Amino acid sequence: MHSLFELEVFIEEIWEEMKKIEELRWGENGLIPAVVQNATTGEILTVAYVSRESMARMRELGETVFFSRSRQCLWHKGETSGNTQKVVSVTTDCDEDALVIRVHPNGPACHTGARSCFFEEVEGFDDNTDD
Repeated sequence: MHSLFELEVFIEEIWEEMKKIEELRWGENGLIPAVVQNATTGEILTVAYVSRESMARMRELGETVFFSRSRQCLWHKGETSGNTQKVVSVTTDCDEDALVIRVHPNGPACHTGARSCFFEEVEGFDDNTDD
């Protein structure tokens, strides 16, 4: 059995290791790109941008909230369609200027109805297995 003091110290150590939102390297526009990944399959679902405000809202809801660059406002994924994404974890890269958000999706990620936004092959990059 651990004492309350031991648990408090353990939680404090974990907290210190976690990146705070303000410590991230926000772009000049106040945004950071985020790769959204299915936590179960590892499939890349989409790439979106987050702001400090959308990150705070994401923490509150436990679901993805992005910043729409075209509409210049927050965008709660699935708010109207029901295709929400439950946040499992958020990690940053070594430069602290990009994120991976691992999620459990509730439906397709793409506005086209596709499971992932990544389904169009770029010509000239076929599987070259000639070694």
